[in-house]
Amino acid sequence: MPRPGRTVVAVDEKGRVLGTAVSGPHHEGPAAHVATASFMVAPDSSGRGVGRALGRRVLDQARADGFRAMQFNAVVETNVAAVALWRSLGMQIATTLPEAFHNPTHGDVGLYVMYQRFSS
Repeated sequence: MPRPGRTVVAVDEKGRVLGTAVSGPHHEGPAAHVATASFMVAPDSSGRGVGRALGRRVLDQARADGFRAMQFNAVVETNVAAVALWRSLGMQIATTLPEAFHNPTHGDVGLYVMYQRFSS
């Protein structure tokens, strides 16, 4: 049975969008048991726990939906806050794609593929 895709929107008490997350199967067919997700947080909401709340929600929902793991394909290695957040939520760096992202400040930097296996 196909696992669902999900969209989560974080809003404040006035209904202003603070961030979003989209998640679902990473691939179809035999690899459909692994989820993936993408996140966006409004720049003025950075550092307020929005990313953490979205990350927890996405990971919890993926487990509840029967996924066996979560894989993020592109976490920029110089985004120290994001790397620390995902590690604190149980994600591990599976590999680094060297110089796969052009950062306007740091030049070509690596992209981490991060992964978390869910307990059965």
